[in-house]
Amino acid sequence: MSKSFLRNVIGEYMTVLGKKNDKVVVVNADLSGTCRNRGFVEQFPERSFNMGIAEQNMIAFAAGLACEGFIPYTFSMAPFLTMRACEQIRDDVAYGNRNVRMIGAYAGVSGGISGATHWALEDCGIMTSIPGIKVFEVSDASQARKIMDLTLSSCGPVYIRTTVEPTEDLYDDAFQAAHGGSVTLMDGKDGAILCSGVVVQYAVEAARRLRETSGLSVRVVDLYSIKPIDRQAVISAAETGRIIVAQDHNIYGGLGSMAAAVLAEEGISVKFRSIVIRDEYIP
Repeated sequence: MSKSFLRNVIGEYMTVLGKKNDKVVVVNADLSGTCRNRGFVEQFPERSFNMGIAEQNMIAFAAGLACEGFIPYTFSMAPFLTMRACEQIRDDVAYGNRNVRMIGAYAGVSGGISGATHWALEDCGIMTSIPGIKVFEVSDASQARKIMDLTLSSCGPVYIRTTVEPTEDLYDDAFQAAHGGSVTLMDGKDGAILCSGVVVQYAVEAARRLRETSGLSVRVVDLYSIKPIDRQAVISAAETGRIIVAQDHNIYGGLGSMAAAVLAEEGISVKFRSIVIRDEYIP
């Protein structure tokens, strides 16, 4: 099975979106190399804007472009995008329901040796708490491209979190992205793993090993749409009696919190555990 680097896939796919719609523009925080969209910058220089290391200005500028009918795609590292520009995202983008697309690389601990300052363990919690923002987390190359296609027709702000680690190719071109969508990659009756992003490949491998070594059939559900979440997929997973939620995110505010809220609101009792980053700074 081949692997892909999703920040490369998303960054390079911007040239495809640029050809599909002449209203597409790229707004960078001096990270066109890190976010891999130099191809768009070279092909469409008149639709490319480098705001420098100034994420607040980048988001405010993008909101202005959206007001004029453009579809701006903003790129930065996930922690800088979601924390440094949080006020502008809330007030300039979400409050007016602007068509701004925000792509955050280095989500979770995938920043590796860059350290905790360059990891985003809080970004889902931040972005899902702001009204009107759709939140996705991509797990493979085909899925990433289809979600990027979906953003062309989406109304309102969109946030996509992505890893810089390589991920296994799990989907083919038949995959269709949807707001509030999910995919059951493996079916099972003895438990369910609800997951997203870089963790999905490991969940699939874990379920395969359990089947081979213990005879247990474990369902694996890729909840790529963090917000809105696929409530029915979560409810159906509870029928197995055991749920594990796995995500490269802090225990608070991420996929685990979203899934637990669905179960609580529906009055469903199930064995439940989140395998995530605990509420601490890890070395």
